[in-house]
Amino acid sequence: MKNEVIQKIIEEKIIVIVRNVEKAKIIPLVQAMHDGGIRLIEVTFSADGKESDEAVAEKISLISKSFEGEMTVGAGTVLTEAQVKLTHEAGGSFIISPDTNAEVIRETNELGMVSIPGAFTPTEIQTAHRAGADFVKLFPVANIGAGYVKAVKAPLSHVRLLGVGGVDESNMEEYFKVGCCGFGIGTNIVDKEKIRNNNFAKIEELAKKYVMAIKKFQS
Repeated sequence: MKNEVIQKIIEEKIIVIVRNVEKAKIIPLVQAMHDGGIRLIEVTFSADGKESDEAVAEKISLISKSFEGEMTVGAGTVLTEAQVKLTHEAGGSFIISPDTNAEVIRETNELGMVSIPGAFTPTEIQTAHRAGADFVKLFPVANIGAGYVKAVKAPLSHVRLLGVGGVDESNMEEYFKVGCCGFGIGTNIVDKEKIRNNNFAKIEELAKKYVMAIKKFQS
């Protein structure tokens, strides 16, 4: 199962970040993204405590059960081992963090999920890889640019990097060419105003735009 999720991330290349979306709108939102070609969803935990970990896990479970076999769901902003366990119990398949935490990585691997910790420097990237990361989230990638990614990949070519933070359909190809094998995309697809207005057809259009951008530079 874990190897299948790794392969899906490599093939699909886009993980959509869903943050602070109310439970009542989760299913129509995910349906719209699915119809637009998205196959990987990250539901984030709330670091400020505004939303309980249990409430986030409930959303993950809802997506997992409603789109079983059609959408792969995981958790983001995972800072604790307890959140890893909640994600696993809810049917999540991958764990994404903003930082590199060896305990979180270990728990993720022990539960058979894909580990994607965040890192910024070459030391952090290699530390994450050494601890057992399957991918490393280079974050925030747009703040440092494609030149930095290229420089880091030269000595760390063995590490699979996901570019997150400031990536959109206009610069994905640039980051892909210098070594990012995938991307985390948030509000450029999960448009809060469109969700508030129940304009899920527009969400589907945004999803299609990103999926087509990926297909274009891979062809």
